[in-house]
Amino acid sequence: MEIPISLPAQTTRGYTIYIDNMPQIKIEGKAAIVTNPKVAGLHLGKVLEKIEAKELYVVTIPDGEEYKSMETVEFILERLFDHRLDRKSTLIAFGGGVIGDITGFTASIFQRGIDFIQIPTTLLAQVDASVGGKTGINNRFGKNLVGAFHQPRAVYIDTAWLKTLPEREFAAGVAEIIKMAVMFDREFFQWLEEHDLKNEKSLKEAIRKSVELKAKIVKEDEKEKGVRAVLNYGHTFAHVIENFSGYGSYLHGEAVSIGMVMANELAVLSGSFSKEEAKRVQEVLKRYGLPVEYRIESAERFYEHFFLDKKSHDNTITFIVPETIGRYRILVEPKRELVLSLLKKYEKRRED
Repeated sequence: MEIPISLPAQTTRGYTIYIDNMPQIKIEGKAAIVTNPKVAGLHLGKVLEKIEAKELYVVTIPDGEEYKSMETVEFILERLFDHRLDRKSTLIAFGGGVIGDITGFTASIFQRGIDFIQIPTTLLAQVDASVGGKTGINNRFGKNLVGAFHQPRAVYIDTAWLKTLPEREFAAGVAEIIKMAVMFDREFFQWLEEHDLKNEKSLKEAIRKSVELKAKIVKEDEKEKGVRAVLNYGHTFAHVIENFSGYGSYLHGEAVSIGMVMANELAVLSGSFSKEEAKRVQEVLKRYGLPVEYRIESAERFYEHFFLDKKSHDNTITFIVPETIGRYRILVEPKRELVLSLLKKYEKRRED
């Protein structure tokens, strides 16, 4: 199955997302695979059989969100210079969202930009992180605050990589699937309520539908100046949770799960979403063991951290919330008291 992403010719060329068994990939110049020890130990031999290049190198970086840093970028760049890669070379991201983000960012700055290919090995990366050209790294101020829009040359999605995926990682990817459905497709959400994604046939259908939805959004809004910002549903809360908890305490999809629940509660408080539909979303998340609770240490401090997020603008905060399942609403600068009332509910839970 092939899903094309066409983009405005004056900005970026389009590319294709391939879903199913991974084909042979031929690269004209030199190439380097960026991966981590866990993925390399499980799958590197298989992927090496699929790639043909003039020269092919492997760069291994530590596993974990805490390594999505400028220091790791410097390490990758040094290996590329060691192997004398040039402007016609290609980087290959072989791993989850962290690998995809950091490889794409490195490709965007190496000799002012070279091609890269995404081969995502986690469900979250397959349905979300590998599609759309967002790349970046974290710093002490927050998540993905340093980065670039740099589209891949191609994305190769193969569910075979998911067979070794830990249960928590699988569930983290499901959170992003649910996110897409709640924001854009009521029928898809109802389908998710009725199907088990641990069934391979259902999983492939969910991946296909999620990628098609995201491809459509990226085509409309490559640089996130409009509708693409809706994909940040749950993320405004999630990024603060990740920062406060220390990267690695929660998987990204787990933090997004909590963030969606919080965003839904904010929508209920603002009168734009029903308690019944909020409960439906929470029940689907809970079915896959995703967290839906979080204890805030300080509501005031949590609130102030929103302003460090890259989605804040001119000291205003925007929240993406559902109006109903399948339709979104953008809350621009909701009253401070309204948001704090929600956060204080989570602060109180710390004392229970």
